[in-house]
Amino acid sequence: MKLAPGDVAPVVLLPGDPGRVPLVASLWDDAREVARNREYVTYTGVYRGVPISCTSTGIGAPSTAIALEELARVGATTFIRIGTAGSLQPHARIGDVVILDSAARYDGTSRLYAPHEYPAVANHEVVAAGIRATRELDVPHHVGTTLSTDVFYAPQEGVAFGGYWQSGWREFYEDARRANVLVVEMEAGVLMVLTRIWGLRGGAVALVVDDVFETTNEQFVPEESFRADADLVERLALVGCETVRILAELDAS
Repeated sequence: MKLAPGDVAPVVLLPGDPGRVPLVASLWDDAREVARNREYVTYTGVYRGVPISCTSTGIGAPSTAIALEELARVGATTFIRIGTAGSLQPHARIGDVVILDSAARYDGTSRLYAPHEYPAVANHEVVAAGIRATRELDVPHHVGTTLSTDVFYAPQEGVAFGGYWQSGWREFYEDARRANVLVVEMEAGVLMVLTRIWGLRGGAVALVVDDVFETTNEQFVPEESFRADADLVERLALVGCETVRILAELDAS
């Protein structure tokens, strides 16, 4: 990632898309690009008097783990994922923000760091700050569990993946819905596991951009479906920035 000690603030926001980093930084009082390498773009600056950084992670748990490893080594201590997710619950509507306090671990990367029984749990201070940020911004929000998976598209018919056949994937997601899992995404689980192992702070907020049960592979076009409305992406970015500010306020009290 081409980062050195001093390049990043203690708290880092983590979108997936490199193109969203300058959007996040546009909300700050001061911002500068400090590194750019492959999918990893990093800006550092100041938001409402608070030092802040933002690094893109690309898609999925492996590239997210690389970002976390390298950011932690140059001094970052709090990591907040700001990404997109698919809804599993009717009340979690497109445009809503979800504050993720835990994750069901269906990724492969986190299992290489800790056994499956190890919990993926967000830091309670990050969760509390995220809730307060959404309330103060009057953003529709929900708090709960995500299903973190390595699968971007549902497996095609006749292809086995992860122990499930295509005919069983709807049932799998319906089981998750019945278990009150809010959303599906790809990065929060590994972030929660690694920060917990390292004794650092981690959490995640996500913008709901589609309904898992209403979108088929044929309908799903990433460059359209995941290019969320600019105002909604800015809403997510602002929630992330305000979460950082509130954390700093709580840390100082």
